[in-house]
Amino acid sequence: MVETGKRVCDIERDTLKRVLKFLDDEEINELCPYLRYKKWGKGEVLMNDGEQGDFMGFVLDGKLAVKKETSFPGRFTLIAILDRGAMVGEISAVDRGLRTATVSAMEDAGLLVLSCDDLERIVVEKPSLGFKLLKRVIHVLSLRQRRAYDRLSALL
Repeated sequence: MVETGKRVCDIERDTLKRVLKFLDDEEINELCPYLRYKKWGKGEVLMNDGEQGDFMGFVLDGKLAVKKETSFPGRFTLIAILDRGAMVGEISAVDRGLRTATVSAMEDAGLLVLSCDDLERIVVEKPSLGFKLLKRVIHVLSLRQRRAYDRLSALL
């Protein structure tokens, strides 16, 4: 993982708007100081299943593979492929629990990273922005839960 020198607020405004489409311009400006831009090279692991989570991210560019290890050591089931605009690591960012999957870069990838501490600061310092972020997390989790129910019912 490479931490870049690029400030999030210096990223092209249209790119930020496409990734953070659930926020308006003023809210993006409020969020920028809390975000960092980080890059991972192809094949690098961003998150490991079972490790302590300390951030969540919004995919700015590249593709990520979300995998879960099977009962056969070293074998994984592909859960999802995430690309621009997708949220990743949100469960651990909210509950400060362990990661629920392994996430790796399928190609060079850049993320807008929000630490758990900064998410909590936003909720306290900018409650309306914090509410909107948490509402987005709930929305994403509910969509993923619905898809999981659909896949499970297709198997049964």
